[in-house]
Amino acid sequence: MKIIKATVENLDQLAPLFNEYRVFYKQASSVFATKQFLTQRFQENDSVIFLAIFDNGEGMGFTQLYPSFSSVAMQRTYILNDLFVATHFRKKGVAENLMNRAKEFAIEKNARGLTLETDTDNPAQKLYERLGWVKDTAVFHYTWEVKN
Repeated sequence: MKIIKATVENLDQLAPLFNEYRVFYKQASSVFATKQFLTQRFQENDSVIFLAIFDNGEGMGFTQLYPSFSSVAMQRTYILNDLFVATHFRKKGVAENLMNRAKEFAIEKNARGLTLETDTDNPAQKLYERLGWVKDTAVFHYTWEVKN
């Protein structure tokens, strides 16, 4: 397994994984729309995507980081917004390798750290905690969404 920083050249490996990820979250399947969204991310350079690749070149999984800032710490931080591993590659260390690569990237960029949000019943919480992530219990997070 190789973990690479994805570019537009990896779109054909990444798009099926990203589409599968969205379908998992009950969104309509559309590889075309997925490719458009990912192409825009690459063109606008507003996210960082790490892609796990199997020996035969097949995409195994990915994580996508979005940059943000901590005003109090006056430092960049990253939001680990997406993490997905294809079903047949699960329980093989792919998610752990992707998360560790994200941590290395944050260190390389002298960032304050990484933040992620997950469902309260997500079994991956055990992985997060094993890798040194700490559940935030001191603050609440609120969300406001535009209603169409």
